[in-house]
Amino acid sequence: MSHGTTVPVLIVVAAIIVIWYAASVWLNSAWQFQVFARGDGDWTWGEFVAGTFSQDRPLLPAPHQVAVELWNTVVGQNVTSRRSLVYHAWITLSATLLGFAMGTGLGILLAVLIVHNRAMDRSLLPWIIASQTIPILAIAPMVVVVLASIGMTGLVPKALISTYLSFFPVVVGMVKGFRSPDQIQLDLMRTYNASSNQTFWKLRFPASLPYLFTSMKVGVAASLVGAIVGELPTGAAGGLGSRLLAGSYYGQTVQIWSALLMAAALSAMLILAITVAQRVVLARMGANA
Repeated sequence: MSHGTTVPVLIVVAAIIVIWYAASVWLNSAWQFQVFARGDGDWTWGEFVAGTFSQDRPLLPAPHQVAVELWNTVVGQNVTSRRSLVYHAWITLSATLLGFAMGTGLGILLAVLIVHNRAMDRSLLPWIIASQTIPILAIAPMVVVVLASIGMTGLVPKALISTYLSFFPVVVGMVKGFRSPDQIQLDLMRTYNASSNQTFWKLRFPASLPYLFTSMKVGVAASLVGAIVGELPTGAAGGLGSRLLAGSYYGQTVQIWSALLMAAALSAMLILAITVAQRVVLARMGANA
């Protein structure tokens, strides 16, 4: 991050934290008033604010409460312990990466078929677009239950849900990328008597790489969401989705928010990894990332 963007980002982060603290006081105030009402009735505004920041099961935990929970579950636990967020993050990450790999491969394959076959373009692309109108929360339980009935449990059902969410941005991006070369460039390849395969590998595919990496950034975030949603229907034994589910069952809002922030950090790291790969690949091709 350059110096020119550091200060604006820090200002935005500080503003979010201030708003978060203010919202914590507001949302947790009703319970705190009840606590004071059951006491001697003598309290100050300082005690009131401090009380809203230290409730065991707040409606909205304060940032420092979430930070403490993250520290205790990330640093304070063995990574193999079921109490560790690292343990649950790894389970979710495994399904995310598998689903993302399958979704990216499927998306590229479909894009190649759409670009090279007019019938596929007219018949397949509308169905691909229509598939994304179905809510993932409606599909996920059916996928998990149906696959469980044939003995497929664990990683594969979650990966398939991730695939469903991640392939669409890759298809759209790669279709745009494969069609990005100008007509004069295509005419030049015909002048060189290049075959369809040569035109694809030497012109269309290199031209599509910036679109591919952009689509992958969207796809990997969607894949993570799919993995988490896939852990919800059956109350999976592990994963960030199971932490969210357990937190909602027992009213552990601090646990819910810590799992959400871990998922956000995981998504940011995956996008950063793709960004680094994009810069390396495009630099080796002599392009500006």
